[in-house]
Amino acid sequence: MVYELNNERLSVQFSTLGAEMMSLKDRKTGQEYLWQGDKRYWGRRSPVLFPLVGRLKEDKYIYHNQEYHMPQHGFARDMEFACISENKEEIWFGLDATPATRENYPFDFRLEIGYRLVENTVTVIWRVINEEPTRNMYFAIGGHPAFLCPLKKGEKQSEYSIWMDQTEVLFSKINLDTGLMHNYKNMLALPGGRHLLADGFFDEGAYIIEDYQVGKISLADAENVPYLTVSFKSPLVGIWSPEKKQAPFVCIEPWYGRCDRENFGGTLKNREWNNKLAAGEVFERFYDITIER
Repeated sequence: MVYELNNERLSVQFSTLGAEMMSLKDRKTGQEYLWQGDKRYWGRRSPVLFPLVGRLKEDKYIYHNQEYHMPQHGFARDMEFACISENKEEIWFGLDATPATRENYPFDFRLEIGYRLVENTVTVIWRVINEEPTRNMYFAIGGHPAFLCPLKKGEKQSEYSIWMDQTEVLFSKINLDTGLMHNYKNMLALPGGRHLLADGFFDEGAYIIEDYQVGKISLADAENVPYLTVSFKSPLVGIWSPEKKQAPFVCIEPWYGRCDRENFGGTLKNREWNNKLAAGEVFERFYDITIER
């Protein structure tokens, strides 16, 4: 089922499948900003990643001496949520643990995804509740929104650029064969905070930026004018477009968690950037998507 929020500036649509944002339009111009999905490149639009971001080593993990299997990015994006509240400015979706989720993730949880619309900004809110009576719960959560880049037919992504609120960032890459993160890092130089999305920029996969280095990333058009900004306080962010496909979109992905490293050999408790939530506690975070014009 599809729901919609509108104000004078924006029109935004959401699906109960995965609580996924499906459309982000400027009401005055009709311009769509969210990738609309195409399996030739990538069939999704803005999935929520839970309780895993990225891939586990060998797609499995150990918890209390028991082995569990989980696919890349977890299961929430493929599950049906319930709409639990709705008004003119805000909508919330909820998902509870089921016998099926407990087979791969042995925790009682509640996941709530909210969207708030204020002027030219959509705020995406994640609320994770540990409903275990006594146990800590370990999880990751992240966004995967894809934005049109370029915006219009006849334009080239290689004419567009990304802008960050830093001029240099250390980044890591994912091994495209294993889906795991390499053990080394590289430097991305951004004169004036800008970097042209030249042909081949994504040929080796996503850019993974850790340690709270960046808090704002914008996409700018061929005229060097930003048209969309993602603002966040997450410890990690990924920047991705399908490698060697020249796909007409770029994902800007705030994360609280990521894939395993190639040399990882620990348990669920030992995973880097994983979140620990005590029994009954609530984890709530958000990020903003702002249309700049």
